[in-house]
Amino acid sequence: MSSLIEIKNVYKIYNPGENEVRALDGVSLKIENGEFVAIIGQSGSGKSTLMNMIGMLDKCTSGEYYMDGIDVLNMTDNQMSEIRNKKIGFIFQGFNLISSLTAKGNVELPLIYRGMKKQERENLSQQALEMVGLKNRINHRPSQMSGGQQQRVAIARAIAAKPPIILADEPTGNLDSKSGVEVMKIIHQLHSEGRTIILITHDNLIAQEAERIIRIHDGKIVEDYYNKAK
Repeated sequence: MSSLIEIKNVYKIYNPGENEVRALDGVSLKIENGEFVAIIGQSGSGKSTLMNMIGMLDKCTSGEYYMDGIDVLNMTDNQMSEIRNKKIGFIFQGFNLISSLTAKGNVELPLIYRGMKKQERENLSQQALEMVGLKNRINHRPSQMSGGQQQRVAIARAIAAKPPIILADEPTGNLDSKSGVEVMKIIHQLHSEGRTIILITHDNLIAQEAERIIRIHDGKIVEDYYNKAK
C-alpha cells in the first residue's frame, strides 16, 4: 500500500550554476495517513520550501512526489489546485484573514471557491467556528479579535471542508503563550479525529508536541525519529 505522501530525492535549486542555492538538497521522506509530524529547522534551513512543495504551492527542480500514489509533479496547475483544495487545509503564521470579512465570511471563502452550495457552506463554517470555540465571534471582523482568536478563525477556515491533511506553518509563531497552548490543543484534537498533521516550526518545544520529528538543515534531512514522549 502506498504512503499518503512520498517524496524521493527532491531538489529545489535557485540560481543554477556557480552561485546556486540548494533550498532542498536530495530530500526523501514518507508520511503515513494519520501521522502527526513536526518538520523543524532554523530560518533558511529549507523547511518552508519543503512545506510549499508538500502543499503543492511550489514545484521542485527535480525528484519525485506522490500523494496517495498519484504522481503530483506531472499534474497540470489546475489538477494540483483541485487536489490541494480537497486534501489540504493550510494554517499560516500570519493568519492571512481578509479584514473586510467577518469570521464566518473568512471561513466560507474557500468553500465558495469549491463551488459549494450556500446552505452547506454556512453549516460547515458554523461547525468549524464552534469547534475552535468562536461560536460567539462569528460576525466579528479580524480587527475586533485578538491574535489568538484570529488564528482560531484561520484554523476553522483550514478545517471547514474536512480535508484529511492539515499543514500548519508556525501556527503559534505570532501568539502569546496562552493562545499558543489553545491552538495546539485544537491541533491535537484534529489529529485525534484522524487528520494527518504536518507542523512546520523552528521551536523545539512545539516540535515535541508531535509523534514524529524531522529535522532539516541546509536543505537536507539530518534527523527523522519517533518521539518517545508521545
